[in-house]
Amino acid sequence: MKATGTYITTSTAGESVRAFVPNPLPPDPPIDLTDRDHDLIEKANRALGRLDGITTLLPDVSLFLYFYVRKEAVLSSQIEGTQSSFSDLLLHEEDLAPGVPLDDVQDVSNYVAAMNHGLKRLREDNFPLSLRLIREVHKVLLAKGRGSDQTPGEFRRSQNWLGGTRPGNARFVPPPPDRVAACMADLEKFLHDQPQRTPVLVKAALAHVQFETIHPFLDGNGRLGRLLITLILCAEDALTQPLWYLSLFFKQHRQEYYDRLDAVRVQGDWLGWLRFFLEGVQQTARQATDTAGQILRLLDEDRRKVEALGRKAGSARRVLDQLRRHPITTIPNATAQLHLTAPTVRSAVESLETLGIVREITGKQRDRIYLYDQYVRILDKGTEPLPR
Repeated sequence: MKATGTYITTSTAGESVRAFVPNPLPPDPPIDLTDRDHDLIEKANRALGRLDGITTLLPDVSLFLYFYVRKEAVLSSQIEGTQSSFSDLLLHEEDLAPGVPLDDVQDVSNYVAAMNHGLKRLREDNFPLSLRLIREVHKVLLAKGRGSDQTPGEFRRSQNWLGGTRPGNARFVPPPPDRVAACMADLEKFLHDQPQRTPVLVKAALAHVQFETIHPFLDGNGRLGRLLITLILCAEDALTQPLWYLSLFFKQHRQEYYDRLDAVRVQGDWLGWLRFFLEGVQQTARQATDTAGQILRLLDEDRRKVEALGRKAGSARRVLDQLRRHPITTIPNATAQLHLTAPTVRSAVESLETLGIVREITGKQRDRIYLYDQYVRILDKGTEPLPR
């Protein structure tokens, strides 16, 4: 068994507990990679490369990015226990009935804002991936709703714990608050390739575990730790567009995800975690590539159906283009967005409904809501809420 840190006895909530302080990265001794592991890294890199390649074929990559950021927000928040679905988020953003408790949708909406803030700072402002940026992103993540009273943007000044009803029966106790700043400073050095250069996928894998182990904030650590993976890959240009996320894999293998994190801390099993992580990279990159292909085919098929409408094709095409950007809508919303008359939009929507492209989802005669059905089904895959 390899030691990956030290235990410090500390007192919290009237109890004496053993808090874990991780050693700085990279692991010492180094992870003993086999030929199989180098092959896994190569396959994961190739899968990401194929995904990056297909994005050049998308007619509007910003549109695909828009929805993929939202899908990741839903998935990462679901791992933390929210019940909000992809469709719920889209309804919320269109100011339509959310269908779930507002707090759940707000959590997801905050995640979208945090993701966009981090990516903008990296890409447009040329800001380094640093502790300052991590704190900025956290501040946005907890800006509204649940967690907004948990010192957003500030490292914790009290002890936290994972699992259990109190520190004494917790599954894991992170470092004491007076050690958090030093642990995070060491993590920042690792992100900046100090003391040595680390391949980007290995860096993302190790940094995620380290962040989760430090648990530097009072709330939002899980979501921010998963977001950190994508920020690392974008900061190092391993991804041209942030169209790849691991939360679907972590959600599908949630228990193994937690077990692998624990195995690093308890047994020093970095290799087991790295293999799990790299398998997830391959799977999710392939899934994202398949999704992009399905979207491309669907858009082409639906465009052909609309063109066959004859004189009605013009307005129907405009409504369809709008549905690509807002796949859940109402007649009044589409009318306002397209600057067309309500009868023209209603006629176009009825044509799209006849073609099987859109579906009315309320069953009501008034305040009807229309869904770009197959489009949302493709994007929605895997975002069904976890059972409570």
